Amino acid sequence: MQELDQAKINFDSTGLWALNIALAIVMFGVALGITIDDFKQLLKTPKLLIVGVLSQFILLPLLTFILVILFKPQPSIALGMVMVAACPGGNISNFMTHLAKGNSALSVSLTAFATFMAVFMTPFNFQFYGSLYQPTAQILKEVALSPFELIVLVLLILGIPLVLGMALKYRNGLLADKLSKILKPFSIIVFALIVVLAFLKNIYVFKSYIHHVMLLGIGHNILALILGFLVARLFRLSFANQKTLTIETGIQNSGLGLLLIFTFFDGLGGMAILAAFWGIWHIISGLTLAFYWSYKASKV
Repeated sequence: MQELDQAKINFDSTGLWALNIALAIVMFGVALGITIDDFKQLLKTPKLLIVGVLSQFILLPLLTFILVILFKPQPSIALGMVMVAACPGGNISNFMTHLAKGNSALSVSLTAFATFMAVFMTPFNFQFYGSLYQPTAQILKEVALSPFELIVLVLLILGIPLVLGMALKYRNGLLADKLSKILKPFSIIVFALIVVLAFLKNIYVFKSYIHHVMLLGIGHNILALILGFLVARLFRLSFANQKTLTIETGIQNSGLGLLLIFTFFDGLGGMAILAAFWGIWHIISGLTLAFYWSYKASKV
């Protein structure tokens, strides 16, 4: 098992640049559907905002740290879990919420706010919880991770595309809507293709170690979904909002996590495999849950 902490997913500089650009375009495409009103709506309902931030940026990283302490996975896998939990909600959460008959407007608003918050909270949570556990702290020490460089990259990948997309939406809504319909599916397909090609080049590493992360990845994701649902229930949100917060908490931007892993950790085996598996599994679990809720709603 120890060799997993030395294994690397090889990804050349051209592929890394392509991954950066693809993810930035994905975020730009998402931002084309976001307006200032989405932020205003959240500010008008501070309870929803507080619950969303609490679930995604405070309780999920804390729950992940507790899981790491309890199960003591390999250090690189543990750091991958922390990385995924530190990322904001995934780009497909809005579609899943709509399918589940949740609150689509709230989903879009939370995605927008979480993306903005992630510029600061993703580096903070990753550095904070990664440093609390001695084995993962040792990896951080060995790579000499600079929190400032981490913030800068997240700002470039999330913050700037968010601002540019929203600005275009504000100035020319018609153009933004047309571009969004093209960019969102196209950029996500390109991004997925780049990641798939990267792992096809490293299929031996992936096949050799995937069994070490499957149960942890599935369990981690299911607990994240349960956490979102329980937090929403605790604060007595409507059922539509409970479904929304469940999906927003359990569907993470693992693409951002992979990019950070390739950039700062040279594709460290356990981290990259955990993040990649989460990226596949959360689509399965999210869609399964969304279809179930959609089916139940149609029977009412």
